[in-house]
Amino acid sequence: MIPKIWDWLTDPANWSGADGIATRVQEHLTYSLIVLAIASLIALPLGLWIGHTGRGRPLVSAANAARAVPTLGLLFALALWLGPRLSGDLAFTAPSIIVLVLLALPPLLAGAYAGVEAVDPATRDAARGMGLSDGQVLRQVELPIALPLLLSGVRAATLQVIATATIAAYVGLGGLGRFLIDGLATGDYAATAGGALLVAVLALLVDLLLAGVVRLLVSPGLTGKQSRRRRVELSAAGPLADRRRDVIPN
Repeated sequence: MIPKIWDWLTDPANWSGADGIATRVQEHLTYSLIVLAIASLIALPLGLWIGHTGRGRPLVSAANAARAVPTLGLLFALALWLGPRLSGDLAFTAPSIIVLVLLALPPLLAGAYAGVEAVDPATRDAARGMGLSDGQVLRQVELPIALPLLLSGVRAATLQVIATATIAAYVGLGGLGRFLIDGLATGDYAATAGGALLVAVLALLVDLLLAGVVRLLVSPGLTGKQSRRRRVELSAAGPLADRRRDVIPN
């Protein structure tokens, strides 16, 4: 089976054309970016507001509980309900986008809320004592400190959306899910396995890209790397410091 999958992946004919791998990857990324943009516009400001004010915490619990809803079943239900009410490609695109947005909301909301909630209250008090308004405290103090957890939520949501965007193929849309659905329908299991492998590789590559973004945006002091590096330097300098004390009398 592995040689067949390799042959399918390396066949130039499978990479070109409207049904080729390159086109399907582009469609998959387009769906994922649209979903993440919509979900981020909803969840990140809401999560920051809940963490800053302490109000609306039941929304976070409700969003986490919504993860138990079966994604594929919800997609079919929305497609049957919205399909007759919409026209053209929107009848198939809208249900998929809505379902994937609902999937992305919980990790984004939880990451933003938890990041702000974890800020030391003494830090907030010090910022307010310096004359900063609530909005300035959120933007200049809480948001930078919350970035590690906030971006962790973004990474989790991105992986979930990329992995689950294959369901769009069930309602006739494109993306890498087409290889899974069409491969099962025609008995081309090399295409099915190859499509699944492409989804996994795409998710890993995007996660590595986001990991690089985290390293650029988050201060080393917030990740703990700086303190670990300092401890290593002190432990390495310890024996040298002892020798200096032995050589140079007090």
